[in-house]
Amino acid sequence: MDKLKYEREFNSQGYKYVCGVDEVGRGPLAGPVVCAAVIMPLDDIIEGVDDSKKLSPKKRAYLAEEIAKKAITYGICRIEAEVIDEINILEATKLCMKNAIESLKIKPDFVLTDGNMTLDISIPQQSIIKGDYYSYSIGAASILAKVYRDNLMDEYAEAYPEYAFKENKGYGTKKHIDGILSAGLCPIHRKSFTKKWQK
Repeated sequence: MDKLKYEREFNSQGYKYVCGVDEVGRGPLAGPVVCAAVIMPLDDIIEGVDDSKKLSPKKRAYLAEEIAKKAITYGICRIEAEVIDEINILEATKLCMKNAIESLKIKPDFVLTDGNMTLDISIPQQSIIKGDYYSYSIGAASILAKVYRDNLMDEYAEAYPEYAFKENKGYGTKKHIDGILSAGLCPIHRKSFTKKWQK
């Protein structure tokens, strides 16, 4: 499979800088949603870039370093739980993607997003279902976002040990929910996601 199909297609239409964007953390009960945007060189491909969920943590960490080194430019942004509660997870994800794109040092000519997202940006864009699998640039963005968020949740695990964040990264596992039931919510919990366990 040609993971550069989309990038090459838009390059051939005159779009020089094609940016991939992806998010991680839409589903967890705690922590931010994190988005990465990245423009990769297409003449120096990193082998093994794929949907971040399919890779081991060790492989992801290695690839994230390689991507950060080789990227023409990249940006990582996060939207915290209180904003997710205020504007809902879909709007928070779109805002996070937009912020990541706008944080790039070089403005992209075209944006590829994972899933089915239309962003409030002036740059031409296309969303691709399973984009983190089909597009090299989106796959690279998914790895950057996942490694950043996992590391962040490991830090939160130290601050809030009751919820086993190191294991679950904020997702609703039994240990996490048991932690909510015994200790209540902590500052990084999404109140709109945890209503049924709130006392």
